[in-house]
Amino acid sequence: MTRNAQLQARKEQVIARGQGNLYPIYVKKALNAELWDEDGQRYIDFGTGIAVCNTGHNHPKVSAAAKAQIDDFSHSCVMINPYEEAVALAEQLVSHTPGPSAKKTIFVTTGAEAVENCIKIARAHTGRRGVIAFNGGFHGRTNLAMALTGKVSPYKYQFGPFPADIYHVPFPTALHGISEIDSLKAIETLFKVAISPTDVAAIIIEPVQGEGGFYMASTAFLQALRQLCDQHGIVLILDEIQTGFGRTGSMFCHQQAGIEADLMTAAKGIAGGYPLAAVVGKADIMDAPLPGGLGGTYGGSPVGCAAALAVLDVLEEERLIERANWIGEQFKARLHALQGEFPQLVGEVRVKGAMVALELVKNGDAHQPNIDLTKALVANAPAHGLILLSCGFYANVIRFLPALTIPEAHLQEGLDAFDKLFRELAVAALAA
Repeated sequence: MTRNAQLQARKEQVIARGQGNLYPIYVKKALNAELWDEDGQRYIDFGTGIAVCNTGHNHPKVSAAAKAQIDDFSHSCVMINPYEEAVALAEQLVSHTPGPSAKKTIFVTTGAEAVENCIKIARAHTGRRGVIAFNGGFHGRTNLAMALTGKVSPYKYQFGPFPADIYHVPFPTALHGISEIDSLKAIETLFKVAISPTDVAAIIIEPVQGEGGFYMASTAFLQALRQLCDQHGIVLILDEIQTGFGRTGSMFCHQQAGIEADLMTAAKGIAGGYPLAAVVGKADIMDAPLPGGLGGTYGGSPVGCAAALAVLDVLEEERLIERANWIGEQFKARLHALQGEFPQLVGEVRVKGAMVALELVKNGDAHQPNIDLTKALVANAPAHGLILLSCGFYANVIRFLPALTIPEAHLQEGLDAFDKLFRELAVAALAA
């Protein structure tokens, strides 16, 4: 029995099945865009821990910052005895967050915590109860975050009841016949039949849906939401957990739309793999809760803050935001070539910086999601030396989230491997 198989058998005995693993591949070592498993096999990682290691696995500057902090101290609780690393990181986040308003931040540990705190802050600021989210959105696995998430299986199934006063509207996806006008009309309909706009605390949206399939909110749509929120005194929350820190070709995705969020979540790519998350927002809104109303024991870990400061340095020094756009162009060229050859199977290629999606269909019909091909690509990726992730409201999207530091040789190696894998399975799918 291989070492991987031994570990999988041990895992199944002691870790609940609900916390499953995509691959029975156990990581022994990782460096930049490469992984090595317990059996010595090497892989190109096109997932980076779900957009966490934007600066690559084990970046020397990030690792050095974390190790230096551990040598000083690993925890004191930022709400008891704070430390300069948290203050310095807050200063950096405030300066990097789009918009002219004065801003403040809080630190938590996970993206779901950041989302939940946004809702707390928005409700404290407005004195209102309602929150509007979008179909297909993903905001976390805690109870309130699950309520906001717009997909039942596997995230919400069996876990209700959920908090009240949460409302969902369609996310604009032209491929599936949902226009921006349809989405905006759905909000206006909510105001007429379900909840008054004067009772809505917040609207929350991902500028690019993560688990939902990398559908992208256009500049016009985000600007329309900004105008709608201004009109009714509603807090606009931008969930940048998967899209932030250079991933989409700017520090945060919504700055490409020229809008300012009232509140913004940040996590995943913030600290190069160390657990850390944040809420950044307009100072007057952030200060609405009373002292002690926000926080958490591990929020703002000094090790996480030190790593995050190094991540920000690396993003600037290595010009990774620009490189994200270059990476996206490499994927776009290769995936569009596959689409041209296999129009029956590739419904759409979506690229925003280094956040790339390939939506798979049957018979060239967007209304026939090709779930089987999606599963097969993911399942067979390791045999081709790849780590791949899937996602999607219809479970038919391959998503690519390579490290922004990936060497060109490894990027091309990974693209070649995917090209070969796709062609092998495409021939079989078309012959079936």
